[in-house]
Amino acid sequence: MDRRELLKMVALATGGVMIGGEFLLSGCKNEKSGAVAFKPDDIAFLDEVGETIIPTTSSPGAKAAGIGNFMKVMVTDCYTEPDQKVFMEGIRQLNEFCKKKNGIGFMQATPQQRTALLEKIDAEAKAYQKEKNEKEAKLKEEAAKERNKTIALSPNHYFTMMKQLTLFGYFTSKPGATQALRYVAVPGHYDGCMPYKKGDKAWAT
Repeated sequence: MDRRELLKMVALATGGVMIGGEFLLSGCKNEKSGAVAFKPDDIAFLDEVGETIIPTTSSPGAKAAGIGNFMKVMVTDCYTEPDQKVFMEGIRQLNEFCKKKNGIGFMQATPQQRTALLEKIDAEAKAYQKEKNEKEAKLKEEAAKERNKTIALSPNHYFTMMKQLTLFGYFTSKPGATQALRYVAVPGHYDGCMPYKKGDKAWAT
């Protein structure tokens, strides 16, 4: 699975283009991004968010892939300053939402409480991104009719960012690529008709 195909998969799963994907594909760092400081508690929090999205089963989960640190690098290097602010504020919002719903913070919640919470937020994020995409497509169409007209883009949803980074980071990590997917370090001969059984893992290469 190459990087572009994985980005498409992540976009389909989250209802929007991969945020920061332009810098990731070009191999460049976004020099215009603002300074953002992640604390160890933020990394631990994001590890648990990622583990809730991709939990440990017969394969390692997102936490084993160091997803919190991966998010830190991506947000710092590939996100614009507005997206960085939304992401960091999203950590606080998610924790506050958990307190409001369960009476305890996300780190103290049970796996069942975390899953139910993120499922609700995920549904809200998908609806938000869909409305955002439709609105921006209309604005761009109108702007195309008038030269040099600029449009104001709505902010991305914080959970869309967290989910995208979890999926992308996990399936490009060693545990995700070699244990959750089928992996051949050096692909052999071409086989255009591989046998497939329901439940077989997808290929990482």
